[in-house]
Amino acid sequence: MTKSIWINLPVNDVSKSKEFFTQIGFTPNSQYGSNDDSASFLVGDSKLVIMLFKKALYESFAGNTVASPISGTEVLFSIDAESPEEVDDLAKKVVAAGGTIYGEPGYKDGWMYGCGFIDLDGQRWNILYMDLSKMPLG
Repeated sequence: MTKSIWINLPVNDVSKSKEFFTQIGFTPNSQYGSNDDSASFLVGDSKLVIMLFKKALYESFAGNTVASPISGTEVLFSIDAESPEEVDDLAKKVVAAGGTIYGEPGYKDGWMYGCGFIDLDGQRWNILYMDLSKMPLG
């Protein structure tokens, strides 16, 4: 049975992407991805594994070319936050690390506070705080 899930992402410059994700608070995973063409991170309490691969290496095992993140988005990654302040703090770290905010921090539907950002390689991410006591049922 499945024990864990790993997210594999293509990147143009492993070194720059490794620095970016370290600056925004992801934990480097020295067990994997210690080569020049890959890097690994653990994310959150459940230790989700994010693997970064040089684009050519990623394409070699994906069996396909990487779609352009400029003209389309296939996946949106969401990171939960413990408070609106944590969303704001992480958004500041993203900008300081060279990322771009595409959705400014703010409330949506009265129970979610979040923002959206783009990493160095065009992948899109959400940072969300959800007040589940105010979440509509149904």
